[in-house]
Amino acid sequence: MADKEWQDRVKGILKSELKRRNLSYKQLAEKLEEIGVQETELNIKNKISRGGFTAVFFVQCLVAIGAKSAQIASD
Repeated sequence: MADKEWQDRVKGILKSELKRRNLSYKQLAEKLEEIGVQETELNIKNKISRGGFTAVFFVQCLVAIGAKSAQIASD
């Protein structure tokens, strides 16, 4: 898979987890702040739309929203 495809996959995982919990980017920013991570709604929107965010940001988001696991495989 090309890097773009990997980025799209990771972006899709994070967006799916947000959608599953019915959370907006603004609410994600608030939840990130609760765990000490400073991100604005706009920064989050830009990072996710690009799909080129770090693994650290990805895990911070999952922890902030209370995800115990994430669906990696698409089967």
